[in-house]
Amino acid sequence: MKRQFVLAGITAACMAFGAVFDDRAAAASAQELNAAADAALARLQQSEPVTAEMLRNAKGVLIFPEIIKAGLIIGAAGGEGVLRVGGKTEGYFRSTAVSYGFLAGVTTFGYVMFLMDDDSVDYVRDTAGWEVGVGPNITIADEGIIARKLTTTTLQSGIYVFFVDQKGFFAGSGIEGTKITRISD
Repeated sequence: MKRQFVLAGITAACMAFGAVFDDRAAAASAQELNAAADAALARLQQSEPVTAEMLRNAKGVLIFPEIIKAGLIIGAAGGEGVLRVGGKTEGYFRSTAVSYGFLAGVTTFGYVMFLMDDDSVDYVRDTAGWEVGVGPNITIADEGIIARKLTTTTLQSGIYVFFVDQKGFFAGSGIEGTKITRISD
């Protein structure tokens, strides 16, 4: 009974978050999303200099300029992003996540995924809704450890993720799944 209650709560939270997020997402034009992606990428390159070199070497880049995350025991996060290959916008994507555990707060952040090989770009292009952690190798480049060790000689194939513009407060631990889905070309 308790498990059914938790699952029903997660489902209800996801539906409510999805409805609110869909209305907000519809208001953003492609031009606004591209401008926000440009600004997030510029701020990331200022804060993490290695990303300028990574951008030159990446086969593609998936930029989510703003993700909104909120929760109290059950949480959700979402935002829209831009896939760029060869410096040109190739499509638009949505990132959604659901979490459950000891968590509380509201925060916004952005993230940039550097697609370092053709297989990673093809995976993003060809997979209709993929989960982070399934598919190409993903390395989270946190501020203190990994980002400082990255150079063009230490980069491996796969996807490198950098976070940018974290604001607000969100604390806790729990189980989270993030799904990325193409929304348009």
